[in-house]
Amino acid sequence: MEIAIPLFDRFTALDAVGPYQVLSALPGARVRFLAAEEGPVRSDNRMLTMMAEGRWEDSPRPDVLVFPGGKGTRALLDDERLLAWVRSVHETSRYTTSVCTGSLVLAAAGILEGVDATTHWMNMDALRSLGAEPTSERVVERGKVITAAGVSAGIDMALRLADLIAGPVTAQAIQLAIEYDPQPPFDSGSPAKAPAEVVDMVRGVAAAMESPVDASSERAPAPAPARSDPDLERRVDPLKRLKRTF
Repeated sequence: MEIAIPLFDRFTALDAVGPYQVLSALPGARVRFLAAEEGPVRSDNRMLTMMAEGRWEDSPRPDVLVFPGGKGTRALLDDERLLAWVRSVHETSRYTTSVCTGSLVLAAAGILEGVDATTHWMNMDALRSLGAEPTSERVVERGKVITAAGVSAGIDMALRLADLIAGPVTAQAIQLAIEYDPQPPFDSGSPAKAPAEVVDMVRGVAAAMESPVDASSERAPAPAPARSDPDLERRVDPLKRLKRTF
């Protein structure tokens, strides 16, 4: 059973690696990371580089497609080469799935027209504009199309896939093997639960990432001043890291 996970510049690492960790444990599974061209692909925060073993077209008929999200999905919405491959794969796939903003690509390919689907909570309007019917469910299963909400939801989606493909016992065994038993220290994993100040902070960072000023982020950083304020650095640095996530 072949599972294709496309990579692209500025993909979100956990969107791809979370499902990989689950699905690679399925009996007879072969997970392939593919990209526009074979070689290294950098994640959205530019801290992780993964290797694509081949081009998208090198996997014309995978059994499962898992399309990850990330800031780089925006550049793919009019990439006809990629969209044609996604459409072609969907015709013969057993399951066509996405994580986070990967659903925007499925929608751009026409796969989600009028279909209930989900994405990262800040991209529901974008998903709707591409023809899908957004829902806040964490994992949305509509026939062979399964979409997952933001980032960590990809693990939940992959466990559901494991259940569908190999049965509940195997899926539970994989869950136990990776000790997936989330007990986060905060109950702020959705905008409905997070404090208002946290929601505002995340929205503000995301908005800043959409501004033209962010284009400078790829340039070499300016030299640090000779004297710095440690308290200021502690406050600002987490914001800089958070900005790279969207």
